[in-house]
Amino acid sequence: MPLDSIRSLVQADLEATDHFISTELNSHIPLINQMVQYILSCGGKRIRPLLVLLSARAFGHADKQHVTLAAAIELIHTATLLHDDVVDSSTLRRGHETAHTIWGNEASVLVGDFLYSRAFQLIVQLQNLPVMNIFSSATNLIAEGEVLQLVNCNDPDTTESAYYDVIQRKTGKLFEVSSQLGPTISACSAAEYDAMQKYGMHLGIAYQLIDDALDYNSSAEEMGKNVGNDLAEGKPTLPLIYALRHGTPAEAQLIRHAIEHGSCEQLDSIIGIIESTGAIEYTANAAKQHARDANAALKLIPESPYRKALHDLAEFVVDRSY
Repeated sequence: MPLDSIRSLVQADLEATDHFISTELNSHIPLINQMVQYILSCGGKRIRPLLVLLSARAFGHADKQHVTLAAAIELIHTATLLHDDVVDSSTLRRGHETAHTIWGNEASVLVGDFLYSRAFQLIVQLQNLPVMNIFSSATNLIAEGEVLQLVNCNDPDTTESAYYDVIQRKTGKLFEVSSQLGPTISACSAAEYDAMQKYGMHLGIAYQLIDDALDYNSSAEEMGKNVGNDLAEGKPTLPLIYALRHGTPAEAQLIRHAIEHGSCEQLDSIIGIIESTGAIEYTANAAKQHARDANAALKLIPESPYRKALHDLAEFVVDRSY
């Protein structure tokens, strides 16, 4: 199902979230406003806030807390992107120049910190201790994921297990939190809460797997970022790990060298190796299994249009081309 069809179910909530973000992010510092407006204007799929809103509605939440939490999730996600782009020296994000290429690394890191702190201001205002516990634990794990990824960079001996450790923390955790928040602020059973937690983690892993596959199987126009970005950053993602393990000794050596040096000089050859070894298909199949696991968890959730939208979202995540 197209993402727009899923979003239409909570369109009013999404519009309220966007309005809330633009209102709450006003600062007395012009540079902050300038950068924030630029970042928000670059768009994005808004899947994490969408998850918050759908999961809240799936459990009959009728208050406005879900809008505040959806905004907080988007601010935290945006802060991680600002920091990521500086660490990775990325020049393109969502088809636009990254903020640090326009305003510099220092401004990007500091505005990322501003977004983090503003998100926690919003969360604290709700005075909901379980919600605060979820966010504080999650942001700590996300930071660990960033450091773990840095440790694995330029290391061609990174295992699948080490790769999954990174994406569970770096991507899976925020998806998990987004799915947990709805039941946390609503009436639900312990089993339903656990089911939504599992749904979110599996969905996040599936999302990142497809992202990593698209890095070698898409165009810059479709993805909104440079093709081979991960290789240029020396990131041993699953397509590379699999191709390295299943290529010929000469092919493996080529990939090892590229990871070690963060080099895209042989990008076309490496994409050819990734295709010939079936690494894209292997990665996509792993993503589809996680999407199936996510949707299996939904069986414990009461039937509703919102549960169906969550199911369709998992299908979208693995079928997308951007």
